[in-house]
Amino acid sequence: MGVERTSLLNGDDLYVADVSCQDPPRGWTELRPAPVFGLVLVRSGMFRGRADGVDQVLDPACVYVERVGCEQQFAHPCGGDRYTELVLSEPRVAELLGGDPEVPPGLVFTAPRTAVAHRLLIARARAGADSFELAEQALALAGEVLSSLAPARVRSGRPARDAERRRLVDAARAALAADLGLGLDQLGRSVGCSPHHLSRIFRAATGEGIARYRNRLRVALALERLTEGETRLALLAHELGFSDQAHLTRVVHRTAGLPPGRLRALLGPGGPGGRGPPGGRA
Repeated sequence: MGVERTSLLNGDDLYVADVSCQDPPRGWTELRPAPVFGLVLVRSGMFRGRADGVDQVLDPACVYVERVGCEQQFAHPCGGDRYTELVLSEPRVAELLGGDPEVPPGLVFTAPRTAVAHRLLIARARAGADSFELAEQALALAGEVLSSLAPARVRSGRPARDAERRRLVDAARAALAADLGLGLDQLGRSVGCSPHHLSRIFRAATGEGIARYRNRLRVALALERLTEGETRLALLAHELGFSDQAHLTRVVHRTAGLPPGRLRALLGPGGPGGRGPPGGRA
C-alpha cells in the first residue's frame, strides 16, 4: 500500500501530518493496537475502520478517534483516500479532558465550522505558518472534536470565573511582552493553564488568537526598529522570532500593508515621517 505522509507540525506533544493513501489493498489490514491517541480527519475518499470489533464508515463528514491500546484495523473498498492525522501526547489529551487522559469511544460527525478549521490548518501549514500558530489551531481543532465526545469534561478544564480568565490573559500578555520567543506550550506553563484553554479565553478577551496577537507585538517592534533606520532585516527577523527574513516580510506586509523596506523609507530618518521642521530646528 502506497502511503505518503508529509509532516506539517512535529513537536513533543503535538504532531500533524498530511497523509495520502494510494492503491491500498481491498481487504482488512492486520489487527493491531493503536500506539497513540490520534484524530483521523478524512478529506477525500472513504474507508472503513474496525475498533475493538465495532465497524465504522470513515468519510469526509466525520473524524475517527484513535484511542491508545484500542485494537483496530482498516479496509479501503473504494480505493485511495486522503486524510489529516493529528496526534496528541497523553498529558495534552488529559489537559483537554479535565485532567483524565481516558478518551471515550465514538465517531465524531463534523460540523461545517470544524471542516473549515481543519482545512484552514492545512492551508496555513502549506503557506509556511510558524509552529506557534499551527499548534494553536491544531489544539483548537482537537478541542472542538473532543467536545463532541465529552462536552462536560472539556468544559471542566476551563477557568470558570471572569477574574481568573482576565488574570490568565494578562499574565500571558506580560509573558509574551517579556519574551516573544515563547512557544505555545511554554506560554501555557508560564501562566499555569493548558494551551488549549488559554487560547480560548485569550480569544474571548482580546478578539483574536494568541499567535495573531504575538504577531501584532512583533510587527510593532519591527516598526519601531525600522523607524530608527534598521537595515539588517535578517537580523531583525531573528531577534523578533521570525523563521527568516521572508517570514518577517510576509507578516509585516500582511499586518501593516507595506513591506519592511517601504516602511523604513517612509518612517525612518530622512523619510517623510522622519524629517524635522524646516530649517533644521528641533
